[in-house]
Amino acid sequence: MRDFIISTESNADLTEDFISSNDICVIPHYYTIEEQVYGEEQVLTDREFYDAMRMGKSVATMASNPAVIQDKFTRYAKEGKDVLHISFSSELSGGCGNVIMAANEVMEEYPDMQIVVVDTLSASLGEMLMIVKALELKKAGKSIDETKELLERLIPHICVQFTVDDLNHLYRGGRLSKTSALIGTMMDVKPILHINMDGKLVALSKTRGRKKSMNTMINNMIERLGEWKDKQLFIGILHGDCEQDAGYLEQLIREKLGDVKIVTQTVGPSIGAHSGPGTLGLVFMGDYR
Repeated sequence: MRDFIISTESNADLTEDFISSNDICVIPHYYTIEEQVYGEEQVLTDREFYDAMRMGKSVATMASNPAVIQDKFTRYAKEGKDVLHISFSSELSGGCGNVIMAANEVMEEYPDMQIVVVDTLSASLGEMLMIVKALELKKAGKSIDETKELLERLIPHICVQFTVDDLNHLYRGGRLSKTSALIGTMMDVKPILHINMDGKLVALSKTRGRKKSMNTMINNMIERLGEWKDKQLFIGILHGDCEQDAGYLEQLIREKLGDVKIVTQTVGPSIGAHSGPGTLGLVFMGDYR
């Protein structure tokens, strides 16, 4: 059985320590600030990125580069390794399609190589949940095909919900009309959004006030946990440079679930460019999304 490595994209929001300690291949997605491109050799810290947004600078995102993907996969082909790629939702970015295109090119040149792509229909720490499971399965001696099959069974159970602090970022990203953003801001509306079964970002509910939105996400999680309550790999907290609110969300989780493993991570630019500073998210496994 050939050895395989696990790859993903930068919008999985993995830490450098996690990447290096688990030998994860990370394919960059790109972002621009005032037309300056970042994402590969040149990057900003999370604080620098969100401060640029707070200052009103023009921010945009771009998917991965097929040529870069092909170079990375070719390196593993030359080492005699296969690749299991765990991808950002194909419904939220063209990145998954770019990976498949590059993978086909490499496999045509190296027919002994296998590149398997898993479309998580998820994002950020939702991808990380599947990466952690993939690492567990690989360590247990599962083949690349067995690992793919078991991961795909998890996809309907990866729950990603989040709320935003400033509706104007959703408006700029085309997720909300200008009128809705204006009225919602005046009424302190905090929408709860989630990634649905099709991998699309849709509104789940609306609340008024920041703490109410956090409590609503916790209640949504408790409703969905079902048979997964005691089978969590971890519960993820995502934040757009708002550590204090992330700490409050962790407190709410521990009040409900006790000493569960929690991973807290800043939302990276690929998602943060559309949701903005103050984004707060919750990631877990449940009976349904």
